[in-house]
Amino acid sequence: MISGRKLVREEIEQVWNIDRSEVIDNIYGSENGTLLLSPHHFDVPGWPPGEAEKYTPILLDCFDRGGWFHGAFDRAALVGAVVLDSKLIGKHKDQLQLQFLHVSNSYRNSGLGTQLFELAKATARERGAKRLYISATASENTVNFYLRLGCTVVAEPDPDLFKLEPEDIHLECDV
Repeated sequence: MISGRKLVREEIEQVWNIDRSEVIDNIYGSENGTLLLSPHHFDVPGWPPGEAEKYTPILLDCFDRGGWFHGAFDRAALVGAVVLDSKLIGKHKDQLQLQFLHVSNSYRNSGLGTQLFELAKATARERGAKRLYISATASENTVNFYLRLGCTVVAEPDPDLFKLEPEDIHLECDV
């Protein structure tokens, strides 16, 4: 049985225990706001080398400035996590960034990712945001997940976030 709760700062590094593995057959690109699907086969065995070292300080900074961290646990094992930044962004300063959303491979397609996403939307709304901003991995499964949940490709990506992840698909969703 899966249970969920807020994560404390000392638990943040456990996100790297989430099984990130997947087989990717197609990836999206974005050209003038239009999604283009291309065949690219990748067998992703887990987190890329250096990912934890690069992103742990970013997640800790997010936590320290009031970010929201929620984990899904199967007994003591963290099997899913969602992170919402606290900094309002966008032209109208009415968006919060969905900083992180991952579900372990064997827990995907169970509704857990949707539950975590909906919880992040509700939290963003409570924090005064009108939309979520998502910089998503370009894999077909990831982008289709967000599209199914009502997200749309942004017309103009946030320049700072686009600079950090130009290969990602930048999306937004009303909360």
